[in-house]
Amino acid sequence: MYYMMKGKKICNVGFVSTRFQGTDGVSLETEKWVYVLEKRLGFTCFFFSGLSDWNPEMSMVVPEAFFDHPRVRRLQNKCYGTTIRGDEITNEIHQLRVRLKKHIYAFIEKYGIDMLIVENALAIPMHIPLGLAITEVVAESGIPTIGHHHDFFWERQRFLVNGVSDYINMAFPPPVMPMTHVTINTEARRTLSFRCGLSSIVIPNVFDYSSEPPGIDDYNRDIREDLGVAKDDVFILQPTRIIARKGIEHAVELVNRMGNKRVKLVVSHQARDEGKDYFKRIMDYADLLKVRLIIRPEIIGAVRGTAPDGSKIYSLWDLYPHADFVTYPSTYEGFGNAFLEAVYFRKPILVNRYSIYQQDIEPIGFDGVVMDTYITDEDVRQVKKVLKDAALRKKMTDTNFELAKRYFSYDILEQKLRMVLMNYGMV
Repeated sequence: MYYMMKGKKICNVGFVSTRFQGTDGVSLETEKWVYVLEKRLGFTCFFFSGLSDWNPEMSMVVPEAFFDHPRVRRLQNKCYGTTIRGDEITNEIHQLRVRLKKHIYAFIEKYGIDMLIVENALAIPMHIPLGLAITEVVAESGIPTIGHHHDFFWERQRFLVNGVSDYINMAFPPPVMPMTHVTINTEARRTLSFRCGLSSIVIPNVFDYSSEPPGIDDYNRDIREDLGVAKDDVFILQPTRIIARKGIEHAVELVNRMGNKRVKLVVSHQARDEGKDYFKRIMDYADLLKVRLIIRPEIIGAVRGTAPDGSKIYSLWDLYPHADFVTYPSTYEGFGNAFLEAVYFRKPILVNRYSIYQQDIEPIGFDGVVMDTYITDEDVRQVKKVLKDAALRKKMTDTNFELAKRYFSYDILEQKLRMVLMNYGMV
């Protein structure tokens, strides 16, 4: 199979990732790309992954493509924390590579795929055989490909000591043609060029600021009661997963230092992709500081639904309208979806000055409570002031919304995608 696509309009786009499910950042951002490609540019999108809750008629699911599949997890655990690997590991990597490669070719043939968009599977080596399989498919077929890179291996401590540096250099990301590399921030673009000699285009995370955010309705009206947050309580929302780089301990400390027992901290996601130790650390820390920390995965899901006992399952969009304040004290982010969401819902926010925020977001002039590495008395004072002053809150959140609409909207994404597609002569 060989692609000669110059001058041919793309019809069918195939997205490839380890999973398309839930509310992780990669899945959320992929949905936005799909919307713009289909609704604004007229393409049809299909999906290849190891785990999916997306439209089954448009999807091919191969369980071994999921990074947390038991076979893959066992294999990956043997590749990191050591600088050598046995031949049995090499053999298993290639056995799985061959199997996945056949499925990717089958996916391309079944849906008549004209272009691949690989979502992070060629950036962070959480699934080495899948990265190798995708790389070989692109190199062998010549299919036009966009590598949408959210996180690189050098940004994660746990990947730095490994016995698979040859595979990482080959496929994370790969120096193959015809592939366009897309990063989500300027630091990633610079580092990719420095480390790999690869040029890239920056396409930031975006949001649909042309639409009004959902508010309080008959369905979510009872969410405070179901969470155990009274009407006169201060509802602080931490809209992230419970993983170490989210810095949730800073949100816990903030609530403690506010000195108000009516302040409740709600964490939206329980997902623990990086182990259970940090989850236990946060629970113990909240208990130590006597902070009311609310984590209710049984009633907060990716979408609205009904639990087995007949009770409501709420979505993240049901939490935001009820929140009085949002905390986002991450120590590292590829960009910052939760920041854009809080701005969309016109909520005041505390944000840590993580490196990408300093470079790509802060210079635009957003107005919020900004901590620098740790919580200070001044940070606490500012949060209290914002919560008390409705006029100040409105000015802050309206300003932030207009700035985000100008710099991080779907219009920006459409312009950037058109630029990428023009490189292939396809629009």
